[in-house]
Amino acid sequence: IADYENHRIVKWKFGELSGQIVAGGDNQLSYPTDVILDQNRKSLIICDKDNRRVIRWSLENPQDDKEILISDIKCFGLAMNENGDLFVSDISKHEVKRWRKCEKGNGTIVAGGNGKGNKLNQLSSPTFIFVDREDTVYVSDFLNHRVMKWMKDAKEGIVVAGGHGSNGLSYPTGLIVNEIADVYVVDSWNNRIICWPLGSKEGYDIVDRDILNRCKDLSFDRENNLYIADCFNHRILRFLVAEN
Repeated sequence: IADYENHRIVKWKFGELSGQIVAGGDNQLSYPTDVILDQNRKSLIICDKDNRRVIRWSLENPQDDKEILISDIKCFGLAMNENGDLFVSDISKHEVKRWRKCEKGNGTIVAGGNGKGNKLNQLSSPTFIFVDREDTVYVSDFLNHRVMKWMKDAKEGIVVAGGHGSNGLSYPTGLIVNEIADVYVVDSWNNRIICWPLGSKEGYDIVDRDILNRCKDLSFDRENNLYIADCFNHRILRFLVAEN
């Protein structure tokens, strides 16, 4: 869990009542927003937002084995494909870039990159991202209240959720896309989780909004149980698919 205001990454084992700090917590991170597990390297990749960097943090030697992967970037969301390529959203440059595995340098723009705006080739403060097996990039286009889909090598995106007025989204954040291209997205300012079916003009709630308070991210486990980062309530919620 990226524990944003405590400036740390925390690991909670299933069923336990307290977590373990595995990165940060001692002024080494500043408002981390996202974290992914690189199982092959036995390390975490952390979006260290206010330090303007993406950092690799060893799980085997956390005190001494750290590597800055990308610097001078106002990162927010991270994703990694099956090849180990890293995708990062930049909320100040309004773009998503890809770094090939082991690549250094400036990376390649794969979404946005044409200034702040609401045209199909633009983004406005992109937050979380999702990358499918075809390297299609889905982006929560935060200030445009929509989710954009950018095919590999595309010059502009496609609106796949939100952007349709009163039935749309309000400051979307975390998102996941299933194998039939339905978008599950955190509609943060409306305090709800929405499933937006492929080709639909509107989505439908999948969690009672009365129990959420500015949720930020979501995840599914192998049994399709749903986990939600319920931000302003300072908790992680789990919803069992068998119960609802």
